[in-house]
Amino acid sequence: MATNPLCLGSRIEKMKLKSLMIRYYPPGIMLEYEMRGELKTKSIDLLDLSSSTDVTALVGEIRRAEPLITASLSDLVRRLIQRLQEKLRQHSDHTFYLFKLLRVHILPLTNVALNKSGSRFITGSYDRTCKVWDSLSGEPLHTLHGHGNVVYAIAFNNPYGDKIATGSFDKTCKLWSVEAGTCYHTFRGHTAEIGHSAEVVSVSFNTSGDRIISGSLDYTVVVWDTRTGRKVYTLIGHCAEISSAAFSWGRSMIVTGSVDSTSMLWDATNGKCLAVLTGHNDGIVQSSFDYTGKLIAAASADGTARIFSAVTRKCIAKLEGHEGAISQISFNPQGNRVLTGSSDSTARIWDAQTGQCLQVLEGHRDEIFSCAFNYEGNMIITGSRDNTCRIWR
Repeated sequence: MATNPLCLGSRIEKMKLKSLMIRYYPPGIMLEYEMRGELKTKSIDLLDLSSSTDVTALVGEIRRAEPLITASLSDLVRRLIQRLQEKLRQHSDHTFYLFKLLRVHILPLTNVALNKSGSRFITGSYDRTCKVWDSLSGEPLHTLHGHGNVVYAIAFNNPYGDKIATGSFDKTCKLWSVEAGTCYHTFRGHTAEIGHSAEVVSVSFNTSGDRIISGSLDYTVVVWDTRTGRKVYTLIGHCAEISSAAFSWGRSMIVTGSVDSTSMLWDATNGKCLAVLTGHNDGIVQSSFDYTGKLIAAASADGTARIFSAVTRKCIAKLEGHEGAISQISFNPQGNRVLTGSSDSTARIWDAQTGQCLQVLEGHRDEIFSCAFNYEGNMIITGSRDNTCRIWR
């Protein structure tokens, strides 16, 4: 459990609790309070919460750590924690079925992504655009024009979902408004001193949305400030092209994947390398954290994936069964399932702890290059070189 207490001792009387809100993934309780006439929020992160957690003991621990949680709030906090436990149990044994098939671009697709609720999804394409879609109707809402080459990497700033980041073979990243479809910033550079000197193939937001991370074929990863459009720092360490880059939920770590067959773990505060994760026999195509930042998944062109502990940096499970290279990997919000897409035209759902394959999603006629769960974990989107997206529920 982690809290962010802001005031102690004589200053406590200046803090007035207004409301408690629940955050399902990763588990936590949000506190809205008033301090000196200003409304503020902070979080109680319950990253170790499980269905077997002793709730009474946890409430006591929270009360000791957080001055705003008084004895009169104990029952309410207990009920909130029990709701979080119930949520963690949901969707674990869910079987997914095809809900909708969509043909979305004339030229080949490159990537797909869902917003937090699953109500919107975005697609990137060789036609140099990113499109925003309504998931239920399948109708396009916006077409984002501006890149001068293939739009290869795309991401929502979840959990907010009001901004989109795109990365292109034109060596730039762009930040867009979801509602207006307009561009806020272009993160550009044709030399290593300014930005990337080669195609951008990966983009991702941090949790607060004030940073974007981009990975490039120039072997580097760049962290950008979304408010100013300026580069914060560059991660240099891989000895081949970057394939993926992502922040942990707590914004303390970054994981990168590379064609050099390794994933690297970095300190997000200073850009220093913490560990190199090895074991694959071919390039890493995708590396990602679970919602708590405790697990790391790495997918490889060798047709296997591995689950690592972010604490011990050791492999805890190996996913074997695809008949081709794995092109993407992601965790469900609960962190107990892993989704992979492959050049064998299938997506697979795995047990994150044992590595057992639980379901195979079939139907695409070509390589699946992108796949993801929504925030609830009850919807999956897959994108394929057959130029279709499939939504599974």
